[in-house]
This record gives sequence, C-alpha cells and structure tokens, in this order.
Amino acid sequence: MSNKPATTAPVTETVVTNPGVGRRLISMVYETLLAFAVLFLPFLIFEFIVQARHTPALEHTRQALLFLVLGAYFIHQWSREGQTLAMRTWRLKVVRPGHAHLSLQTAAVRYLLSWMWVLPALIVSAVLHLEKWQALGAIGVGVLAWAMTAFLDADRQFLHDKLTGTRLVQLPPLPKKKKQASAA
Repeated sequence: MSNKPATTAPVTETVVTNPGVGRRLISMVYETLLAFAVLFLPFLIFEFIVQARHTPALEHTRQALLFLVLGAYFIHQWSREGQTLAMRTWRLKVVRPGHAHLSLQTAAVRYLLSWMWVLPALIVSAVLHLEKWQALGAIGVGVLAWAMTAFLDADRQFLHDKLTGTRLVQLPPLPKKKKQASAA
C-alpha cells in the first residue's frame, strides 16, 4: 500500500489567450453597428420630444445623450459579465486579474478612457474646423494611432486597459453541439 494521497481527476480550467489586435478591431466594428441599435430608441424619443429641431443647445444635448446612453450600456455590460454582445460573438472578455468581475468604478474609468480612441481627433477637428471627410479622416488616423498603443505592450493590450488594470482575453471556442439523429 502506498502512502501517496489519492489524486482526483484534474480540474479543467477555461484556457484564455491574448486576442490578436485584428480580432479586437473587428469586434469593435461590430460593436459600432450594435451601438446604433442601443442608441435608436433613446434618440427616437429625444427627436420626438424636441420635434427634430436643430439648435446648438440641442446638438450638445444629443452629444451628451450619446455619451450617457453608451456609457450606461458599456459600464453595465462590462461590470455584469465582462462582455458586450459583440464581445460574446467574438469570444472576448474584459477582466481584471485577481477580481471576479469589474467593479462599476473600473468599468466607468475604462469607458471614459476608451473615448481616447476618438476624442483627440474630435478636438483636432473642432480646432482646425475640419468638415465631413476631413474630420472622418482625422478620426480614422486617431483610431489607428490608439490601436498602435497595443504594440507598446508585450501582451498587446490597449493603453486604456493598461491604465485601468484590465485586459481583454480571448475565450476558448464553444463546444460543438452534436447532431441529433432525426427520428422520422
């Protein structure tokens, strides 16, 4: 008889990896499309209330509404499950190592810092009075510049994740469902 303790079956852990920058950027494109759906009802109600008028004050109110609605969506999703719908689709998750989930505060700071993808370009566009295609080009350059921050990190994490102590991880593929034999 051996004095070795009985071993149990190995515990299978969910293996996560660092997602590629391309995968994260494609997920962000999908996220942008889903953001239109998130914004649709609040903006429909707002436009109905203001009768679709356009004044400088109403334009700023629209911008504030966009910021607040998207903030509520992202902060809620990140602090609840660590994933938005687009992140679930691409099997990405935002985590804070050593924590079960993101706190509301961490999710809020991450949301604010994620505006750095476009905020510098929006400021440049406003200061230089860029219009339409020029402003869109400036935003494209800003997004590309922020994406390049991932290459400053060994794990390819974006700067807003480094600053908040969070990281994006890629979850393993979902198990494939077995085909059921059709009973005919």
